[in-house]
Amino acid sequence: MQAWPEGSAETPQPQALPEQGFLWLALSRSHFEQHLSAIQASLQQLTGQSLVDLHVADLLNGQLPSRYDFTSHYDLVVFRRLAQQTSTAPRHSETKAAHAQGKRPGPPILRRIDTSPVGFAVFERVLLSVHPDDCAVREAYASRLLNATSDKTLAHDPRSAGARGIPLGPADMMLRIVSQMVDAYLDLRRELSRQLDHWQAELIHPGARFRRWDALLQARLALHQLEDLCDDQHTAMLNWNETLDDWVVSDDPTALREHELLKLRCRDVLEHIDRVVHHVRRLEHNTETAVQMHFNAQGNRTNDIMRTLTALTAIFLPLNLIAAVFGMNFEFMPWLHKASAFWWTLGGMVAVATTLALVFWRKRYLARTGD
Repeated sequence: MQAWPEGSAETPQPQALPEQGFLWLALSRSHFEQHLSAIQASLQQLTGQSLVDLHVADLLNGQLPSRYDFTSHYDLVVFRRLAQQTSTAPRHSETKAAHAQGKRPGPPILRRIDTSPVGFAVFERVLLSVHPDDCAVREAYASRLLNATSDKTLAHDPRSAGARGIPLGPADMMLRIVSQMVDAYLDLRRELSRQLDHWQAELIHPGARFRRWDALLQARLALHQLEDLCDDQHTAMLNWNETLDDWVVSDDPTALREHELLKLRCRDVLEHIDRVVHHVRRLEHNTETAVQMHFNAQGNRTNDIMRTLTALTAIFLPLNLIAAVFGMNFEFMPWLHKASAFWWTLGGMVAVATTLALVFWRKRYLARTGD
């Protein structure tokens, strides 16, 4: 395998394929746009076919969802990466997105997820990959590939999985890069779960007053976007996996084995995407459950308060009746001119209030639900 990195305007273009293996052209989107004519000429010389205009537009589109398309000479796969953004100088579109997120705050971990598309043109012996500017995925995989090349045991290990090991061809390398992008999101599950678990604890805690409804709303919107994003990824990889059955493979055992490994790796990528979708849906369900439990707890608290106030009103209602009777302006009333009438009346009011309070206490009208 030979890698051909991008360079300046004077960077020479590859003129021939290596005798063995394949060629990897890893370009940033801006470099691909600036040197499109030279790249098309190089692809024409290397493979006998250049990219069609519609696919060039797809590779230059920074908002394109994950998709798959093909021609008779190459396959086009666009895969939106799920990697934690580490660049200190975000692109213009990312700056606007960050500004919009600043107005509507959400979990910091969700705001650090970059979902820029990465495009792959898979030829028979050439892999063209178009990445966002300052793409950490490309640099990380290039470093891993160099380490695998220097490690002879890993380079010749047929059991290498994920993004490890040396790829057997352009399609295999594309799947390894995609696998690394999906695994990068899987690494974020712990921090993402910890953030949402903290909010769930605040929602369920009976004494806490949750005030971050705007952030929770943004978290749910971000999870919905991730779910839609993963669905597009799954559809694109599934469509590409279905075309593997139509490939013409020679009867050579090595070629047959490589083709089986390619299908196995594609199914592994699909399984990883399914894990991402399952995790996102579980977080959405847990968040929705916590919100429902929060409102149920608030409803129970309101019921406790109303029951207590009703019991207190029932206790003081007879006392108000007694006070109203003895406050009438009649000239002749029993006990009205007796010295002990006040104390007998006050004692009766206390006895009535105490009796009602004991009755309501035994019926648990004055007790909290959680006691």
